[in-house]
Amino acid sequence: MLDFLIDYIKNAPLKMISYAEYMEQALYHPEYGYYKKNKTKIGPEGDFITSSNISDIYGRTVAKWFYKEALNHRLPYQVCEIGGGNGRFAKAFIEEWNLISSDKLHYYILETSPYHRQLQREQISFSENIRQIESLNKISPFKGMIFLNELFDALPVHVIEKTREGLSEIMVTINEGQLTEIAVPLKDKAIKLYLEESGLVLSGRQRIEIPLNMEPMIKDIADTLDQGMVLTVDYGYTNEEWGEPARRDGSLRGYYRHMQFNNILERPGEMDITSHIHFDSLIRIGEKHGLQYVFKMRQDEFLLSAGILEDLESHNDPNPFSEKSKRNRAIRSLIMPSGISSAFHIALQYKRMNAK
Repeated sequence: MLDFLIDYIKNAPLKMISYAEYMEQALYHPEYGYYKKNKTKIGPEGDFITSSNISDIYGRTVAKWFYKEALNHRLPYQVCEIGGGNGRFAKAFIEEWNLISSDKLHYYILETSPYHRQLQREQISFSENIRQIESLNKISPFKGMIFLNELFDALPVHVIEKTREGLSEIMVTINEGQLTEIAVPLKDKAIKLYLEESGLVLSGRQRIEIPLNMEPMIKDIADTLDQGMVLTVDYGYTNEEWGEPARRDGSLRGYYRHMQFNNILERPGEMDITSHIHFDSLIRIGEKHGLQYVFKMRQDEFLLSAGILEDLESHNDPNPFSEKSKRNRAIRSLIMPSGISSAFHIALQYKRMNAK
């Protein structure tokens, strides 16, 4: 991958590319990209962990929550999960649905990675109503819930920095055969417009990621959704939180075998690359395209409100390896203040529905 990127940048018109273009190649190149490779990415044997892979209780809790919401709002029992990963969330959701309802569930997984599509086929019995799809066009117009679990944080982003001279864009170039950064005056009008519309204010020497790809994706989702809800699970900050001193270096990080790398130019194609999302812009752009903001809350608060404690066994099992004990530990890890949920937020948006 490194040799490919060196040649790619050398052949670029200015001998440099944006961080967004670098991430597009490092993550999504059809042959060398991280997400396209046939390797384990999620879980103990991979590079990172997600809430839905801690335990099946996560998917089961969301399934029960959606069942109540769909009944309340008279929504069709339809779910589209974008970026289904290894399929564990979908499997848990579908299994719980079959326990709590005799009504047929239509569940669609939009996944572009051939490797993850195969993993999903190994876990899930696909049928006429449980399907993999290649694009949202396959289900448009859609009524039901669109579920996004750690999707926006994996989008390619531009990187800018505020200096005494003004705003610069941080680009990727080659120096002595190695990938390195170079700052150039910000000229991209789309980035300038994003900053203006978002209301973000940068302090001196502050870096921040600009997710220009977020709006086209939100628009595509909003255009597909005829009636229903969008449930987004991710880590990110509000504009106010972006202004805190701890955020001055931005949030762009790489993860390789559960180790964090601040320099994402290391190990291209071998590690996950991620950035925290802009929640205020997620809400703003959603409203612009017809998605009504309902709430944003920490993941642990959402799971508690969705009734996850109902699955917590009231007594201890002396066998720490029993399914009961493992489930209890998983629930605690999802709701404890020091657990994984403290880093995640859940945002709910409606289209053509009344908030109750």
